[in-house]
Amino acid sequence: MLPSVLVSSVTESAPGTRVVRVLPEVSGLDKVFDYEVPARWAGTVAPGSLVRIDLHHRRVAGWVVDVDVEAPPGVTLRAVSKISSRGPSAEVIDLARWAAHRWQGRLAPLLRTASPDRMVDALPGMVSGPQVLPSSVSDEVSMVADEALGRPGVTLVRVAPTTDLYGFFEAAARLGDAIVVAPEVSEARFYGARFRRNGGRIALAGRDWSQAAAGGVVTGARRAIWSTVPNLAAIVVLDEHDESLQEERNPTWHGREVAIERATRAGVPCVLVSPAPSLVALHTADRVLTLPRAIERHGWPPIRVIDRRNDDPGKGGLFSSALVDVLRGEGRVVCVLNRKGRAQMLACASCGELIRTEDGNHLMAEIGGQLVSSTTGEVRPLLCASCGGTKLKRIRLGVNRAREELEALANESVGEITAETLPADIERHRIVVGTEAVLHRVNAARTVCFLDFDQELHAPRYRASEQAMALLVRAARMVGDRSGQGSVLVQTRSPDHRVLRAAVRADPAILSTAEADIRQQMGFPPFGSLAEVSGSGADAFLEPLVNRLDLGTTRVLGPRADGRYLVRAETPDELATLLARLPPSKPRARVAIDPPRV
Repeated sequence: MLPSVLVSSVTESAPGTRVVRVLPEVSGLDKVFDYEVPARWAGTVAPGSLVRIDLHHRRVAGWVVDVDVEAPPGVTLRAVSKISSRGPSAEVIDLARWAAHRWQGRLAPLLRTASPDRMVDALPGMVSGPQVLPSSVSDEVSMVADEALGRPGVTLVRVAPTTDLYGFFEAAARLGDAIVVAPEVSEARFYGARFRRNGGRIALAGRDWSQAAAGGVVTGARRAIWSTVPNLAAIVVLDEHDESLQEERNPTWHGREVAIERATRAGVPCVLVSPAPSLVALHTADRVLTLPRAIERHGWPPIRVIDRRNDDPGKGGLFSSALVDVLRGEGRVVCVLNRKGRAQMLACASCGELIRTEDGNHLMAEIGGQLVSSTTGEVRPLLCASCGGTKLKRIRLGVNRAREELEALANESVGEITAETLPADIERHRIVVGTEAVLHRVNAARTVCFLDFDQELHAPRYRASEQAMALLVRAARMVGDRSGQGSVLVQTRSPDHRVLRAAVRADPAILSTAEADIRQQMGFPPFGSLAEVSGSGADAFLEPLVNRLDLGTTRVLGPRADGRYLVRAETPDELATLLARLPPSKPRARVAIDPPRV
């Protein structure tokens, strides 16, 4: 979605003036305007400069996106009012234009992400170039990091959840100016502080914008990929599978995809690191490297799968006897129940199996006296596909109820983790329970227990398996590797699920191989591209596409009960080009490209 060009006034122009094109930082406006640069700033302005301009009788901020453009004949342009700060480089601006088209959004939010948090008048002295630090990680990690960064292209490195990833910072720094993207700012700060203690030059994206633009290594969360660096030599993305690398607001760009595109344009290595590689990364990578099998397996804790199929779904409740033993034992226990309120599932009263579709991949609900899958549309009578039983029971779950029962079983106070829970309150309790957020709020535990993992395995989302595996990876980091006494406890009625087989054997390839077959059959990423269109303007926006027969392989699915549509195409470029041709609707529709939870 590229801005259109307008001029800033219609009066006679003076010859010989320098003309720039400015994108205003105005909500809802996606047009660029031409302005002249006063002589005193003629040598200062550059692509990316943050400026102030007069627009529609008010003064607004904006970015210079092009310099030395040709002024329209017979026109005098308004002058730039102020040069406020340095901003993203021409390379980053061009990358942002690509991303605005790829994810069908406005350019301004991307440039805002790429801009400094504070105004920057000048850069410190240039310190660009390689950095050689004394190695402080194992030989195996150093060797695989050096090999991964040894040549251009996209290299995927599969590691264990507890692998120390600091070696990738050192290996990238040895090549020169580098960008290392982490899923969370806290992780970037941790590695950055360690790198600095060892004598390295490192900057935090946004906060240390000017330092990054002078050279060295820059790190941070997803916004780090938009950093301006003088001589880019390498890009590393840690935990490329993590959903936090994707922007939730429009445009819904993904840090991994932007990293691949930027590295390709620069002709430098792009290394993706993950304990549970996404299918997109596996499909995109030019090569895949792994740690020695014994080291990778050691980096996973024991995963204990508690088969609850033989438990009475009406009487078993949330807690197995194995969990009760853990609660009454020693050490910190973290319980995960990824629902705030109450969720409902069906199980067979005879064999205990969950009621799922014929292929076993999706849960079914009772609607109108029949079993219905909202994901696949499959319909069948009220009977169990495993044993043919017709007596079904409902399983109800909730965090509040879980905390009460945990307190009764453990005979001690149990903490409940919410967004408002203070760190002191978390540390006060030996046993805590909460939604997925608990995995982000607690640093370490002896046991992490997923009270009902089936809600993750059979969630009505195409990436449910990958997301469930990501939860196990985070839990594994909390309890540590096999050398300790920690373990991950998983209560489930699907003990043979591909996610659990992969985690128990510490072999993510088991999951990715099976998942690839399913995705390819359904045409979901990476074997296709998706756009979720929502909002009150969704009908009007997609009206030119609905019921058309000349869309080739592109499909418009929906609307769902909530009014959302899904548009599916074979490639991201095909999808973006199609959506870019549609006229805007009023009210506006929200377009999310490849959203992670559809």
